[in-house]
Amino acid sequence: MVSCVRVVKDAIEEMEQAQADSHDPFGDVLDDEDLDSRGNQDTYWSESDRQLMAPCQGLMKASAACLRKLSAAVRANGKVDTPENIAQLDDLADITKEISPSVDDLALSLYPPMDYSGVENNASKLASVLKKVLEITRASHVCLEGDLNWVQFLDGAVEHNLQKVKALTQGSS
Repeated sequence: MVSCVRVVKDAIEEMEQAQADSHDPFGDVLDDEDLDSRGNQDTYWSESDRQLMAPCQGLMKASAACLRKLSAAVRANGKVDTPENIAQLDDLADITKEISPSVDDLALSLYPPMDYSGVENNASKLASVLKKVLEITRASHVCLEGDLNWVQFLDGAVEHNLQKVKALTQGSS
């Protein structure tokens, strides 16, 4: 889980850096002489693209928070004393492996030119994975009563950001 947290954090930082660097995320890839002639808006984020990025980044940040909180809960409460507890830990390990590739897919779909249906599909896929992680966490022995607050909070954050993505992508189709 710890390596997944690093990969997810890297994806978040990469997106934030790409947004901060300029309006042209491919400016450093193309030759300087191509800059004047290209004028290709497909390499820039439009204002609606930028608005869509916010809830997508929210999903990515919820992914990182989920992995951090779950890792802490497993360290603090994880037990390997019964076959049932071991099976629960195995289930958590299996489902959390899906988070990082889902975050990567979403991050890649955010580069221009954005395909809004692709962004929505990738956001929905990530949200589905996160909801499954939270569902399995909630039902497992690592989730004590005090952990229910962060599980519910993250579940709400995932749903909120997913609904924003859907509203923005359907409004721009």
